[in-house]
Amino acid sequence: MSTLAPLRPLIEGPSAWLGRDLGDQPDLWTHHLSAAEIGEIEAAVAGVRQRGLDIAEIKRADFPLPTLGPVLDRLRKEVLDGRGFVLIRGLPVEGRPMVDSAAAYWGVGTYFGNARSQNAKGHLLGHVRDLGLHTDDPNVRTYQTTERQHFHTDSCDIVALLCLKTAQSGGMSSFTSSMSIYNAMATRRPDLAARLFHTFPTDRRGEVPEGKKPYFDVPVFNDFAGYLSVIYSRPYIHSSQRFPDARRLAPEDIEALDLFDDLANDADLRLDMSFQPGDMQFLHNHTILHDRTAFVDWPEPERKRHLLRLWLASPGARPLPPVYAERYGSITVGDRGGIICPNTRLHAPLEPV
Repeated sequence: MSTLAPLRPLIEGPSAWLGRDLGDQPDLWTHHLSAAEIGEIEAAVAGVRQRGLDIAEIKRADFPLPTLGPVLDRLRKEVLDGRGFVLIRGLPVEGRPMVDSAAAYWGVGTYFGNARSQNAKGHLLGHVRDLGLHTDDPNVRTYQTTERQHFHTDSCDIVALLCLKTAQSGGMSSFTSSMSIYNAMATRRPDLAARLFHTFPTDRRGEVPEGKKPYFDVPVFNDFAGYLSVIYSRPYIHSSQRFPDARRLAPEDIEALDLFDDLANDADLRLDMSFQPGDMQFLHNHTILHDRTAFVDWPEPERKRHLLRLWLASPGARPLPPVYAERYGSITVGDRGGIICPNTRLHAPLEPV
């Protein structure tokens, strides 16, 4: 491995938060929808349904929110330039048709960015639900199982989740500031922090764009245009070792990744949150890692844990380094991220498939 580069300065400002400071202050990062704001959402849903728009066709202009819209613009700025996350609570989903809940969620999402494909099938609307699969299969991704997800980022500017139904037990959401992880690593072990500025192979889990290798190489820490951005999935870094031409992980790499994970899981750094039906969570992938604990689901199919997910390319987002194009396909602001493979067809399914 090449000589370690000098570290960038520590991150200052609201993105370098500590969970211990925010856990007992949910009002700082939660917006409770008012009755009037819910009314605006429902009117917009009725409008797109009356026009016969498919969910994937809905644009921001099709979903007018006269008073809530400016609030969402402010929240988007908080996600991109501030703390990096926000919870919007109170969307009515229980007893509602899936198509209405999905349209409401998608419409709110258009105020945060443009939907991107979340898998090789071209799902613009993702379903986070156990499909009876297991990550022992190298082509399975963790969101299709009941397993813990481990702290990671997704391949987009903003990842959003809408809770429809909760599990019988478990499935708690956790997230942590990757900026605070960097600060702690750079302070305690600058040698290990420096290693994470070098490329690591990461498994594509069988979703391989045309002309690409079955894994991609990207640093965990990326210092570009004045911004520190993080891209990370520890299980997929390890499963990349199944490919003979992927770089072998050195003991120093493992030590650096172990410290990174230890800090992500540190109770002082991370923030835990239990979802309620109707919660919408928006996270900035470049400064936030997210996780989900393992869960036990209900035996009845109609009660099973179910979240909807959006991967969003956001206007006004930060510049990303050229190496991100290996995963994001493009680094053009507003038109980047997602997974496109041969035969991918973009659509917004209303059921998990």
